[in-house]
Amino acid sequence: MTYLSKVREQNPLIHNITNIVVANFSANGLLALGASPFMADSHEEVEDVAQMAAAVVLNIGTLNEYAIQSMLLAGKSANRHGVPVVLDPVGAGATAFRTEVTARLTREIKLAALRGNAAEVANVVGRAWSSKGVDAGEGEGDVVSIAEEAATKLGSIAIITGKDDVIADGNSTYIVSNGHPILTKVTGTGCLLSAVVGAFLAVAGEAKAEAVAEGISFYGVAAELAYELTEGKGPGSFQTEFLNQLAVLTPERFLERSRIARHR
Repeated sequence: MTYLSKVREQNPLIHNITNIVVANFSANGLLALGASPFMADSHEEVEDVAQMAAAVVLNIGTLNEYAIQSMLLAGKSANRHGVPVVLDPVGAGATAFRTEVTARLTREIKLAALRGNAAEVANVVGRAWSSKGVDAGEGEGDVVSIAEEAATKLGSIAIITGKDDVIADGNSTYIVSNGHPILTKVTGTGCLLSAVVGAFLAVAGEAKAEAVAEGISFYGVAAELAYELTEGKGPGSFQTEFLNQLAVLTPERFLERSRIARHR
């Protein structure tokens, strides 16, 4: 059985504390996939929601002090109750504030996974990499070694997404070669991917890196199919069809197109 099938069977509750730009898209994407989104950020309830969730996803896209406290409360509650936490450090390294907040979250919350672009993950491990706002920008370096270093430093799965995606857990490393560049033309696709990582972690059991690799490959295959069905129509049509493909892509068709390589 694929992890995709498990997500659709188990309908895991995914608690998201995310940014104002992507909340709707993330919720709809999780629903399309077969998970159940819970978009709570109130200090009065985030600890309770995190306790009942199957995974907690923290996204620092639109930061403020209230959101930071919500993330700390939810993350620590998840840690106490054995619920996996995914961090998306949007724009880490772009400003001193984002860099400091990312460092605090990784210091005070035990992460199950960190998902970002090369610049964001490089920042977490102190590697030099230029950024352009919340985008990766230009840099030089071995993204595999950066992901592996981050996994070792954090004791978690580290995921760098880009032209090829790297998933490392300190013991094994996977390279995923699915996806399409048009994903960069729709805001929130990286943020939704972090939420999808949470959904696959929720059903992973012990094989967490393997499940995450499958989730990222599934996401990429859905993007490939959506582009093929809307080629020439632009990112608006792609976005709608992408949500459709997250819902209708079967495990069998996914496996036909999945490109996951075990690096080590």
